[in-house]
Amino acid sequence: MNENKIALVAGATRGAGRGVAVALGEIGATVYVTGRSGGGKRSEMGRPETIEETAELVTAAGGHGIPVVVDHLEREQVRALVERIDAEQGRLDVLVNDIWGGELLTDWEAKVWEHSLDDGMRILRLAVDTHIITSHYALPLLVRNPGGLVVEMTDGTAEYNADHYRISLFYDLAKVSVNRLGFAQAKELASFGGTAVSLTPGWLRSELMLDHFDVTEENWKDALEKEPHFAISESPLFVGRAVAALATDPERSRWNGESLSSGQLAQVYGFTDVDGSRPDAWRYIVEVQDAGKPADVTGYR
Repeated sequence: MNENKIALVAGATRGAGRGVAVALGEIGATVYVTGRSGGGKRSEMGRPETIEETAELVTAAGGHGIPVVVDHLEREQVRALVERIDAEQGRLDVLVNDIWGGELLTDWEAKVWEHSLDDGMRILRLAVDTHIITSHYALPLLVRNPGGLVVEMTDGTAEYNADHYRISLFYDLAKVSVNRLGFAQAKELASFGGTAVSLTPGWLRSELMLDHFDVTEENWKDALEKEPHFAISESPLFVGRAVAALATDPERSRWNGESLSSGQLAQVYGFTDVDGSRPDAWRYIVEVQDAGKPADVTGYR
């Protein structure tokens, strides 16, 4: 399949962003992958993954990966990025706002009055301001042609987040806000023939999460001894294939304004994770994990 899509995955250094970029590569897209970890520099996350590596993976998957070092809080850097895409491609078909990087700033045990206010406000800037800044500059290019797609990447569906506290006030507000960004942009894009959604992976086997459990993608099931519910986890490529499915669906506007999950879309489009399964994590989390039942993914992947 070669869709010849032009995509920008903002925040593609690792995790879901990298998975999305690679999956778009699988459909033959040209993908601009951005992040702060590249060009010999590392972000405050301090991790080894780089956007250059992501771009190489996109190209190896069948697309064309183009790495650009960008801090999406810096307006002029984002403006220059979009001007470059316009100059080189003349259009933008897919925008994925996946910028995050707040995991290490979140104090999961602290109440709002105990949490570092500087760290908390930084979390919100990384999660929300970056997305708004990127959309502000990128959407004029995306709406130049009808049919553009915007995907706001978050954690948790709007339905789940509405009545489940996400442990930390700052984290909770960040993820709920991104869901709303997808909804709001859907309203503004509709008359231009565009589609915007928010999308969440399930329990993601990101590089950070694998390190947390001291496993790799190859032996991730060894983590089940520590956390049995990790059995429902998914690779970053799974949510990436959800984005690719939306991008290649000529009727994607049916989802405009919706809050979606990778597992939900897998049931509709039929794509699978790397192991051939279709983990439906959010249904599992509600019906098994949150319900206090023993870990059992039967019927959920």
